Amino acid sequence: MNKKKQQTEQTKKKIADASRILFMQKGYKATSIEDIVKATGYSGGNIYYHFKSKEGLFLHLIEAWNREWEEQWLAKEQLYTTSIDKLYGMAEHFATDFMNHPLTKAADEFFDMLEKPSDVEERINEMIQGYIDFNQQLLQKGIDNGEFEITNVTGVAIILDSLMFGLNQHSRRMEREEALATFRLAMDVFLFGIAKPSR
Repeated sequence: MNKKKQQTEQTKKKIADASRILFMQKGYKATSIEDIVKATGYSGGNIYYHFKSKEGLFLHLIEAWNREWEEQWLAKEQLYTTSIDKLYGMAEHFATDFMNHPLTKAADEFFDMLEKPSDVEERINEMIQGYIDFNQQLLQKGIDNGEFEITNVTGVAIILDSLMFGLNQHSRRMEREEALATFRLAMDVFLFGIAKPSR
């Protein structure tokens, strides 16, 4: 990496680190670019040069959170021998990460905003597609090793993503053990259904 690129990356990191603390403390809406200017010592123009907008800056933090989540999951994944065990493990990892992550409240505010710049919407859509791709790979492994019988992997991957997203919203009001039990129950239902077997 050449010196100019290294300086650019260092500047981006300093802005991202300072803004993460502000978003954690104040939330997304209450944190302004002026707050970030004061915290970093960089000009507004410098911040916009690196991130284009407040939304772009926050999305950078969300993408870093996603990478961190996936790295932690990949380190845990090898502890599970079957795809069914992996789904339970992934649900638990999902539950504990969102319950404990300091950016959760700010992320809720960010995603609840009605209007976002088109480039931010595009990046959000790519991120969501990444979640679905992740689920598809997990499900495909289960099909390949004979655990799952799925004809529409994409559809089931979308359902799994929707289930995790919905549970994330509901589990905010729960204690840790109740949330984990709810995520486990969700995996029971997802994998085995609720219909009584016909006699």
